[in-house]
Amino acid sequence: MLDPEVPDLAQVLDALGASLLRPVTPLPDRPVPVSGVLIHERRGVAPPGQDTILLAVGADPGEAKDLLHSAAGYSALVVKSFGEPLTELSDAARDAGVVLLAADEAVPWHHLEAMLSSALAPAVRTPGAPAAGDLFALANAIAGMVGGATTIEDPHRRILAYSTLPGQPIDDGRRQGILGLQVPEVPVFYDDQYRELARTRQTCRFPSLPGGLPRLGVAVRAGSEMLGSIWVVDADDSLDETAEQALFNAAEIAALHLLAARTAVDVVRRRRADLLQRLLADPSSVTAVAPQLGLDPDAPVAVAAFTVADPEDVLAAHAATRLADLVSLHCEAHYGRHGCALIDGTVYALLPKGPHGELVADIARRAHGALRMPVQAGLGATVPGLRSIASSRADADLVLRTLAEQRTSPEACRVAAIEEVWAGATLSVLAQILAGDASLPRRLGPAVRAHDVEHGTTYAPTILAYLDTNGDIAAASARLSVHPNTIRYRLSRAEEIFGFDLADPDERLVLWLRLRLGDQLGW
Repeated sequence: MLDPEVPDLAQVLDALGASLLRPVTPLPDRPVPVSGVLIHERRGVAPPGQDTILLAVGADPGEAKDLLHSAAGYSALVVKSFGEPLTELSDAARDAGVVLLAADEAVPWHHLEAMLSSALAPAVRTPGAPAAGDLFALANAIAGMVGGATTIEDPHRRILAYSTLPGQPIDDGRRQGILGLQVPEVPVFYDDQYRELARTRQTCRFPSLPGGLPRLGVAVRAGSEMLGSIWVVDADDSLDETAEQALFNAAEIAALHLLAARTAVDVVRRRRADLLQRLLADPSSVTAVAPQLGLDPDAPVAVAAFTVADPEDVLAAHAATRLADLVSLHCEAHYGRHGCALIDGTVYALLPKGPHGELVADIARRAHGALRMPVQAGLGATVPGLRSIASSRADADLVLRTLAEQRTSPEACRVAAIEEVWAGATLSVLAQILAGDASLPRRLGPAVRAHDVEHGTTYAPTILAYLDTNGDIAAASARLSVHPNTIRYRLSRAEEIFGFDLADPDERLVLWLRLRLGDQLGW
């Protein structure tokens, strides 16, 4: 997050996003302070500037290389390559001790300078709430300039601000969105509109949907990154090309506001994530952490855990970050100030008010719809206060592990509370105990499976089907699609070969556990 005292270059780049500026040379291990932004005009002399970012406006790589000789003391030099190699310039930047950054070629220099200045502005770096009033004022200005009720949204279709000018008609879709600060889910229609908006850099005109009014829409971008969108209701279908151009021009102004709002929100969100991570790792820190999270340390609380269940590690890692944003947004909308953190691929959220089940399920469904990937969520038991939070987190983790271990086919969205999966959770814990205790005899379960592999027999699935059906030969035969006499013969032979007694209840229980948990134990 941006330090309010000494902003660091890495923090500034993180706030702006990788699509706007990318490092060509590695960032130093030490902090690189940034105090401001300077523009170098072509054929001019580089202005003096300690700890500033220098924009090499109009300079090609060769000219920028000469510029580096007078750029000592700068935090970074920003260039546009336009497809030219930057190898020599990169080497020169390393020798000069200046970080070399490449800007998105589609972003005008004045726009880039304004966004950098916005990211460095003291008001933005204040670790408080974002200046949402600026966005509402902007929405009113756009509504007056373009001629229709206006909403400003983030990339997750969350409504950040809306106009309030009198006399401008709105429809039910806008009204519902304002009430929930979230665009209503009408996938068939809205998804097509957002895809069209993402494909073009011009103002889009959209016809009315069932029960709605026509709209103009435009994407708000910082380079190739989409920061959000602006929507204007065209109630009388009378907004002309002048209105379209006005909305397009407003998008560039809105980019600065959205960047400022996003930066301020990220400062607060990351700080709260750090605090929650500390609390989950060390519940004894509750006295220091709880006031900063705005939570009562003695109020009931539960931990919810969310994961993206995907076999592709790279995709899952990227989706986990997006999942953290989605969970955080929904929890903020429901609870206001709260704690949410991404830890080792799992998103944890504190839920201070109950009941929680419906909210967790709703977040998981919405996350699945946005990510188009399987999402699992586990809800821990409610504990009497933050000092017992480790117990609720352990419950949530156990639910996720239980869902992952269930043998049923994977579903798009799976949600459970610890009370709903207590049996599977118990087996999961027993599997860990069995796997970790070397003193327990391991002969029987592995021996049956090994015999099946070596001789092509099916004793393990036969015994397991028999035990799963409580000793019902007919039910076991139906499950395996074999004759009941075949089941009886296999069971009799298994007792002879492996030396167990199915009439003994203790042996039946242990045998069932070993065969049932064989996959989890690696047997």
